[in-house]
Amino acid sequence: MRAASVAAGLEPIFTARGVRKVYEMGEVTVEALRGVDFDLFEGEFVVLLGPSGSGKSTLLNILGGLDVPTSGEVLYRDHDLTVADDAALTIYRRDHVGFVFQFYNLIPSLTALENVALVTDIVAHPMRPEEALALVGLGHRLDHFPAQLSGGEQQRVAIARAIAKRPEVLLCDEPTGSLDISTGVLVLEALERVNRELGTATAVITHNAAIAAMADRVVRLADGRVAGVQANTRKATARELQW
Repeated sequence: MRAASVAAGLEPIFTARGVRKVYEMGEVTVEALRGVDFDLFEGEFVVLLGPSGSGKSTLLNILGGLDVPTSGEVLYRDHDLTVADDAALTIYRRDHVGFVFQFYNLIPSLTALENVALVTDIVAHPMRPEEALALVGLGHRLDHFPAQLSGGEQQRVAIARAIAKRPEVLLCDEPTGSLDISTGVLVLEALERVNRELGTATAVITHNAAIAAMADRVVRLADGRVAGVQANTRKATARELQW
């Protein structure tokens, strides 16, 4: 699939080679990543699939500039993230990457609109908060506080907040992990629409194998290594998923 992406003229947004991450916890050494190679191309929707402890979140955090590898190379376009200092990584995260986590991290005292506006106030060319919320199907919930929203609606506010700064890439860590299937499908539909309409390259990590069907490519991780890469000849829609 990498060759096909190159042949199609797509540029890699991320190129990771030989990425290792070792955590020292007292006398215990944990090797979370053991020489991972990974590419993410323009406009792709990629699912990173694997059980807990396989290294999915560690890899996502390194790609997003929240962590640094012990060794290996991670390029964002032609920028080497492994040599960037804290200030450069802060700018990188602010300007280029949107994050969606399992827990929504909304500010309870702010409305949906105000939660999204927190991001649009600090970037150069933001989307209007109303536009971002409309894109995820919440144009009618602008003035509602998090406590007045369901779990799925709160997660969609979090997605709107992430995309409002027009990031080139959206990194999602178990975005449906705490949701039931019907609510999870609504969240996945929002991600699907962002990828399709904005062209935002999207990487979703999950332990839910059903979600893999909606990806362009599925990267399977196990024990800190890439265990396999599969291209889907036909992408399922979020509505077609069953788990």
